[in-house]
Amino acid sequence: MAQSSKWDAGLYDEKHSFVWKMAGDLVELLAPKAGEEILDVGCGTGHMTAQIAGSGAHVMGVDMSASMVKQALEKYPEIKFEVADARELKLEKKFDAVFSNATLHWIKEPARAAQAVARRLKVGGRFVGEFGGAGNVAGFMHAAEAAWLKVMPGQEFTHPWFYPGIAEYAAILEESGLETTYAILFGRPTPLEDGERGLRNWIAMFAGSILEKMPAEKREEWVDILENEARGKLFRDGRWVLDYRRLRFVARKT
Repeated sequence: MAQSSKWDAGLYDEKHSFVWKMAGDLVELLAPKAGEEILDVGCGTGHMTAQIAGSGAHVMGVDMSASMVKQALEKYPEIKFEVADARELKLEKKFDAVFSNATLHWIKEPARAAQAVARRLKVGGRFVGEFGGAGNVAGFMHAAEAAWLKVMPGQEFTHPWFYPGIAEYAAILEESGLETTYAILFGRPTPLEDGERGLRNWIAMFAGSILEKMPAEKREEWVDILENEARGKLFRDGRWVLDYRRLRFVARKT
């Protein structure tokens, strides 16, 4: 999982609350019931885990980032949180449902994650999630690659994300014993906070692994060029608006 141990939990909560606020209706799709056992994979700082717990379900949150889990435990001490790898999920119990928001696009071994989820689900249990889908942040990606080629000529541009279409991801789930019963790929333009600095904050939070691939003295130049390349499409009314596309799905263990 890309940069999974390097998350800045404070920056995440302070400047990127859209990650959970704009997916609030995903919990409605999960439809948690009192007494159900539910696992939140990639729980971050625990806000959506707490929403699920509000239904009366017994919920546990796991995340690869120790700093995220630490902050979740501080905010919601009544909920169980643990550091865990979504590709393995070495837990003892089985769950009625597994939930995941804004996590699966960080895992470039999606079959391993799907298999891990299937192992943790009871037969008939549901897997409900949302993450970046095909075409997600295409404007940013185009600008990032153009800037990379200017700063790092002759070196291939790579990124840390997995952005599948519906058919591609449904096939991965099916091979893991999970039948897709609902899926939608939709655009969700996402305004960033902090005006001019919004895109830089986003890069610091989510694109650190790209920065790490270039010499420190070239990073500022790359961001400057990227901003210039992206401004025409992604900056309006005094703020950056990223062209998010989300893949939302429900699958059941057969």
